[in-house]
Amino acid sequence: MRQEPVVLGIDLGTTATKVVAATSDARVLHCTERSYPLRTEESGEAVQDAVRVRDAALAALVDCVGWAAEHGHPVVALSFSTAMHTLLGLDQRGEPVTPAFSWADSRAEAVARRLRADGDTAAALHQATGTPVHTQSVMVKLAWLAAERPDLAAGAVRWCALKDYVLSALVDDFVTDHSLASGTGLQQMETLQWYGPALQVADVTAGQLPVILSPTEQLPLKAEVAQAVGLPAGLPVVLGGGDGPLANLGVGAVQPGVAALSLGTSGALRVIRDRPGVDARCRTFSYALADGLWVVGGAVSNGAVVAQWAAEAFGVDVAALLAEAQRVAPGADGLLALPYLLGERAPWWESGLTGALVGLRRSHGRAEITRAVVEGVAQQLALVRDAVVDAGAPIRSVRATGGGFRSELWARVVAAALDTELGLAEGTGGSGLGAALLGWRSLGELGSLDRAAELVGPNRTVAPDPEEARVMAARRPAVAQLYEAVRLLAVDQG
Repeated sequence: MRQEPVVLGIDLGTTATKVVAATSDARVLHCTERSYPLRTEESGEAVQDAVRVRDAALAALVDCVGWAAEHGHPVVALSFSTAMHTLLGLDQRGEPVTPAFSWADSRAEAVARRLRADGDTAAALHQATGTPVHTQSVMVKLAWLAAERPDLAAGAVRWCALKDYVLSALVDDFVTDHSLASGTGLQQMETLQWYGPALQVADVTAGQLPVILSPTEQLPLKAEVAQAVGLPAGLPVVLGGGDGPLANLGVGAVQPGVAALSLGTSGALRVIRDRPGVDARCRTFSYALADGLWVVGGAVSNGAVVAQWAAEAFGVDVAALLAEAQRVAPGADGLLALPYLLGERAPWWESGLTGALVGLRRSHGRAEITRAVVEGVAQQLALVRDAVVDAGAPIRSVRATGGGFRSELWARVVAAALDTELGLAEGTGGSGLGAALLGWRSLGELGSLDRAAELVGPNRTVAPDPEEARVMAARRPAVAQLYEAVRLLAVDQG
């Protein structure tokens, strides 16, 4: 029996690809997943095997197509979401000659620091492209490869994102999309084309990069691939976009003033508006979504990973440790943490930062330390929120998602730091659903992306406790002041 049609959202992540089958009213009917490793053998290294990612994506697609066929759901399009800031070198035949460098690869830190030392130039690049001059930037990685690691780039004649390579297996074109390109540091926000000054820094030409198209652009599925995965030849393949902007779409945070907050290993806060641009102090990013919409926000490198680190350090279960920490009063008995275990992105954009515990006394134990690092992450997200507001994007509500919020402590502390009610959008499908909805928009079945706000809503809400919010607000200025001290220490060690 014929059932509702679905769009399959293919979400290429850092350690796994998910494929979700979603209807035009944003119901996720099925999800398949295939994982792959992230190689971190060399200091600062974080790379993927592009061929392995492509094969995993195709395997997940085959599984989801099989489920759709078994249950009578016609597949009417494919659409992509992808981790941003990836970089892959290809030979003349389009085959990989480098690993796929992920956003987390920090080996370009010295190059990023050198570029940032010229504050005016770094600010001009950031203001023009919307991408911070940081190791996650594709521009910075290309500059590092050209200057310091030509051995890794030997044989590369073209450069692209990992998604562009996977997409090229399904269609006949070498293309990327405005959303993904906006996170490279190579695309000018004003023109949505490759930006000459950034290309000069990266030591590449526009001819070595993919053609940039709209995220809603459709390309036909190749006949041989269609036959292999069980789909009709010529099926529309929608280019899609970056996982950050699409996560806003996937949780329905698409109206002005409604922020999307994600908390997994890392975290991010983003809000949509109808124009690009970052704050004057270059603390935020600005990435394209589609239909003239942009997100402004910031990502933090340290999210729920800090609690996992504490659990490993103390040799206890993370859920039990978080429960202990929840019994500690707000303010962690005077203990304040800068939780920069993995350096930090927004609002500082300093991958060389290290963490700190300030106010440590003999009476402090694992519960207080854990409470302090959780509060430290929440304070960092609040600083990102402040920078977003300074960029001209006020925030009145927050839709939150991510594995961190399985802990009540995380939800309460983040709500208190933001002093804003959190609408927890659990199990919505995230950026994979966002990709599927973008596919429906491309097909003309979704009148506007604003409709996502009506189709996707929070499952429950967490209101900030007034006393907790007061304590967090009172301690936040100290976080910014202590950052300066830690930054100087990191520079001295670097």
